[in-house]
This record gives sequence, C-alpha cells and structure tokens, in this order.
Amino acid sequence: MSMTPFIPETAPFSADQRAWLNGFLAGIFPDAAVTAAQPAVAAASLKVAVLYASQSGTGEGLARKVAKELKAKGHVAAVASLDAYTPSMLAKEEYAIMIASTYGEGEPPEGARPFYDQLCLATAPHLEKLSYSILALGDKTYEQFCQFGIDLDARLQALGARCIYQRVDCDVELDEDFAQWKAGLFSCLDDVASGKELRAEVKPIVTAGSKPVAAAPAKAQVHTRDNPFSAPLLEKTALTRDVSSKLTLHLAFSTVDSKLHYEAGDACGVIPQNDPRLVGQILEVLKFTGSERVELAQEGAVTVFEALLRSLQVTRLNRKMVQAYAALGKCQRLLDLLVPEQQSHLDKYTHDRGLIDLLLEYPGVVTAPHELVAMLPKLTPRLYSISSSPAAHAGEVHTTVAVVRYRAHNIERGGVCSTLFADRVSVGDALPIYIQPNKKFRLPKEPDAPIIMIGPGTGIAPFRAFLHERRSLGSTGRNWLFFGERSEATDFLYADELRSMLADKHLTRLDTAFSRDQEHKIYVQDRMLELAPAFWEWLQDGATIYVCGDASRMAKDVDAALHTIVEREGGLGQEAAKDYVQQLKDEHRYHRDVY
Repeated sequence: MSMTPFIPETAPFSADQRAWLNGFLAGIFPDAAVTAAQPAVAAASLKVAVLYASQSGTGEGLARKVAKELKAKGHVAAVASLDAYTPSMLAKEEYAIMIASTYGEGEPPEGARPFYDQLCLATAPHLEKLSYSILALGDKTYEQFCQFGIDLDARLQALGARCIYQRVDCDVELDEDFAQWKAGLFSCLDDVASGKELRAEVKPIVTAGSKPVAAAPAKAQVHTRDNPFSAPLLEKTALTRDVSSKLTLHLAFSTVDSKLHYEAGDACGVIPQNDPRLVGQILEVLKFTGSERVELAQEGAVTVFEALLRSLQVTRLNRKMVQAYAALGKCQRLLDLLVPEQQSHLDKYTHDRGLIDLLLEYPGVVTAPHELVAMLPKLTPRLYSISSSPAAHAGEVHTTVAVVRYRAHNIERGGVCSTLFADRVSVGDALPIYIQPNKKFRLPKEPDAPIIMIGPGTGIAPFRAFLHERRSLGSTGRNWLFFGERSEATDFLYADELRSMLADKHLTRLDTAFSRDQEHKIYVQDRMLELAPAFWEWLQDGATIYVCGDASRMAKDVDAALHTIVEREGGLGQEAAKDYVQQLKDEHRYHRDVY
C-alpha cells in the first residue's frame, strides 16, 4: 500500500506552513493511503469567497487569516473587500464567508455602503445557491452593537441564501470568539466537502460582547451618551496661527464632580446641537413657525424647532433621506439617482449637500412637520480622540478639534460640532460629554517598550496623551513621533510642548512633514520611507506602531509605506512582507485609530 509523504511535527515549520505543505503533498499523491500519522485532508476542494467590510483594518486582517487557513486545508479561497464588490458578483458564489465591521451608529463601513445599499434594493438578485457565514465585529459600548453584521445576515436570508454556520457577534476583545466561530465554520465546510448532511441551523451565538450594557465590567461608565455629564469648558485655545488657512482648537473640559474615567487612547463623545441659524433657514423655507409639536422616539412630544436643533441630522444627506424625499415628492431626478448604476452620481450629489439643498432644489414636497421628522436620522454624538492623560491632567479631559468650514452650492457650511466649539460656546459654558473607550488603542503594558506614533493634523491628539501618560508614569520606553501639517510656521500643533519633550529626551525622535513648506509636497509616509533603516531597527527592537487620523488617504498611504519598509529593509518578498505586517497586528503591535 502506498503512503502519502507528510511533514512531521518535528520539522522546522509553523503549524500553518506544515498544514499547507501536507495539503500540497496530498494533492500530488491523491491515491496514497492516509495513515494515522497523517493530518486529515478535506475530501473535496470548495471554492470560497472570503469577503470583508472593514473601517480600521481588523476585518481585513481576519479575512486574510481565514483565507490562509482555508488554503492550507486544500480549499480555494479568494479574499475581496466589499468596497469593490456587488450583489451580482455574490450571486455567482456558492460559498461565502463575510467578516463585517459595524461603523458609527450601526452602519456599514463607508466603503461597503454601496454594496449594502444595492443589496437592499428590490432589484437585488436572489441568492438561493449561496451558503454563507458571518463574523460580525463591533464594540458593545455602542448602542447598535454589531448592527451591520445583524442586518447583513437578515438581508442575505431574505434573498434566499442559506446560513451554514451561525453568526458570531464579537466585541473588541475578539480572539476567543473568532477562534470559536472559525472552528465551527471549518467543521461545517469539512462536512460539506465530504458530502455529509449538515446539522440543523442554530441561532447566532451570543458572546460576552453581546450582553446588555448592565453586564458591563465593574468600572462601567456612569455617564454615557444617554446620560452625559454637563462639563464646563475650562479652556479654548487656537493651536494654529491667524494666518493659517484653517483653525484648530485645543479644548479642556472640567470633569470635577463627575464620575467620568478614561485611559489614554480613549475618545470624548460630545452631544452637539445644530446651528440655530440653519434651523431658522429650514423653518423659513418650509413656512413652519417652529412651535409645531412633533413626536420623537425616546423623547416624546417636542417642538419642531427643538427637534431640528437638538435631535435630528440636517447637515448631511444619505441614501435613505434622498429616497424618502424623492418618494414623497415623486422627484424623478432624485429617483433616477437611486438606481444601482447611478451610485457614483448619488455619492457626488450627497457629498456636500444637506437638507436645506433638497428643500430649495425641490420645493413644496414637505408640507407637514411629521413628514420632515420621519425622513431625518438622529443627530449623533461626535467623537474626538482625547489629547490629555488622566495621570497628568486630573479632573480634565482635553480634545483637539479642527474647525470645518467650506462653501458649496452658494451656501456657507461647517461641521456641526466643530463650529459649535468655535462660534457658539465660550469658556465657562457647559456641554454634555461622555467617554467612549477605545480598547484597541492602548499603550504597551511594558513601560520600557518603544513606540512609534504617526499622527498628522489632529491625529496627534492621542499621542499627546500617550507622551504625557508615559512621563507621568515614569515609563522608560523610547518614543518616536511623526507629525505632519501644512506649514510649520502656522500649523505646528503643540509645537512648544513637543520641542520641550524632545529637548529633555522624553521624546526620543520627532520627525515632521510640512507639506507646503517646499515646492514638492511631503507627507508623513514620505518621512517614514526616508528613515526606513531606523524604522526597521525600531521594529526589530519590538516597537509598537500607532496611526491616528484620516482613513481615506493617510492611513492607506502609511500602511503602504510600512509594507515597503518591511519589504526593503527586511529583504522580504511582497507576500512575506504582508505576513510580517499581519504578525504585527496579531501581536498587538500595529494599531490604527482612523476616521
């Protein structure tokens, strides 16, 4: 009897490498007998689409890990982001594994929204031949925990797809739940591959992260988004100079007499209000007095003025708002934008418009206050990375806020909360705030561990907190900061503090990239590449990398620069460099807080 060659456990390979090699050998010697010493190989190969919707990169990392293990088991696995995926592509698959992060208030990540919007249309394809499983990622401190994964699961089943292994809802600390889901899913796929009948479906797993807020740890927040603390504003200081093209503010709130507690890396949630002038313009266009009474969920009866000021989102449009307005007014131009083929045009239309634009461009649609309330989403809190240290700034919470102002379609516009800070709040006034924990963005437990911080613009906020925290705790680890902005003379945030820390060696390295101070623009990722040998040396010394700031471009460019550094300085190929970066994530040495 012939025997399949196999790699023994004593061979100098990792478990993943050994599994892959054994699968490869089994494919070369398909007729050989399987002995007790050999690892079992799936009876047949399945073609599996591994899809992810990720905002910060966690979902992508898990998807690549799943695909790698599927390949090691002999299956054909292809990884793809839902950012570039369509329901028609999904309809062609027989097996799909979906890792879905929830973003904001129960929404899909921004890039995955077009896919989900198309999936929810009446014209979405039926998915009777699809078998799937979902891993939902979320944060239980948010009210809509794992909501996108839940909604996606329900929609797939409504379109006829079959759930072959129950959805698992994961909190921030997801390792155990991920392993449980993966083991159960792989067992089901093995059964499918060997022709066995699958066991009956079971309900989604309720993990520790799915428990009600009442089951939170002992140090649960007393002040939440539903029960915020009214915090007096102690300080409001411009960090940019008058000649700068933008305004960035340093804000300090008093937390004395509150039960707020936070750690460096957490965020401060602020309950905002809309600009009363904009509310007045909306009421004027609608010919409402503002005193009309409307019913709001969880709030009861309020005036329409109060509803627009404190409770409803009016400055940005989304698909649901446009859809409701178009249906109410039978606005054909808007209805045309809502077909799947026009998604890019719809995105362009909604990008820089708000409710006032719909009212002016398509007048006479809304005739009663309740119609208006029905189509508007809730005004959500704004989250800002905390730029203070609880050890260094007792009784205070600091934030760093860029004031958003722009003109579009002949209307002056601005960020709801940032213009509230800049124009409508003075020192001594109180604002409702709460703490949003960010367990995925913590300093290393080892006080002597080196850290590399990459935070252009207001992305510097948590790193100011990190530096003050490490100093207050007497941490001896080296600190390297990359900071970027437009001009050193006008936009160097916290310049005096950083230079002082550099002078006394608490800040080991400070490398800046001021994009407009020379003919060609320079960004933080360019500085990383210039200093690649030193960057690689810090990584070899065990440094942890932190990135904070813009998700749409900066974070992607920094990630690409990191891969390039690993590839060049480590002498690795592209795939090996990807594995190295993934290992950094697995070891909790690569953290991103991007938005």
